[in-house]
Amino acid sequence: MEQFDIPVADQGALGATLWQAQQARAVVLLHPATAVTQSYYHAFAAYLSGLGLHVLTYDYRGTGRSIAGHVRDCKVTMADWMEQDVGAVTQWAAARFPALPLLAVGHSVGGHAIALSSATPQLRAAVIVAAHAGVTRTVRGAIERARVWTVMRVLAPLLCRVCGYMPGSRLGLGEDLPSSVMLQWSGWTRLPRYFYDDPAMDAAARAARVQLPLLVLGFDDDPWANRRAIDLLMRPLVNAQVERRQFAPSEVGLPAIGHMGFFRKRSAAALWPQVGDWLLRSA
Repeated sequence: MEQFDIPVADQGALGATLWQAQQARAVVLLHPATAVTQSYYHAFAAYLSGLGLHVLTYDYRGTGRSIAGHVRDCKVTMADWMEQDVGAVTQWAAARFPALPLLAVGHSVGGHAIALSSATPQLRAAVIVAAHAGVTRTVRGAIERARVWTVMRVLAPLLCRVCGYMPGSRLGLGEDLPSSVMLQWSGWTRLPRYFYDDPAMDAAARAARVQLPLLVLGFDDDPWANRRAIDLLMRPLVNAQVERRQFAPSEVGLPAIGHMGFFRKRSAAALWPQVGDWLLRSA
């Protein structure tokens, strides 16, 4: 395991970790979810490395090991994460391992990045895990929908204005986030088709340019990335070769999976081979 920083052309650097495999067949870029640091994915990265795949984990700017100063001083947006940060790690991996194919696994917003990043054509194939168009109206369950609405529409704007950042760690919402990230995310949740309705993103056109094989995973007990919300995200990827797999926890012998559970060690036997085998076949 090797730790280092990857510079971002715009500004700043990404704290990254490389998990090297013996006689590697490919390099896997692991794009994290919002407010989730790379340590959450280390067990999964070690698993993939054991299969013969180099794995690169990292933190988006303003989170984890990629914070320079205080999070309130970070002015990057979620769109910057998907374009600049993902672009930086892709270019780094291509330069470090020019003879190996690049693959990616994207969790939640990391899956959005695979759909929208201009670096995606450098990949051979990618896996999208629990990624969805995060429109509030698609959240399953009235109580959870009301909770998400309150966080996104009321608490996020208020706390970002008062604190200068989103204090997610104090609210049990994961890591603290730059206000510029949180407010852009909040704004997208109000739009009928999420970032596809943001004219500044040109997201539908970018998604249509993706021509990769994509494995898309969803879980029946995930109230956010449910089938309807995944459909909304994936619909504009009209030229990708999409394979969808949907799992119910009871069918794979797990008590729960939800939005975060795929990457927990308890899912290793039942779910990780679904991705590991697919990546090896795609390498």
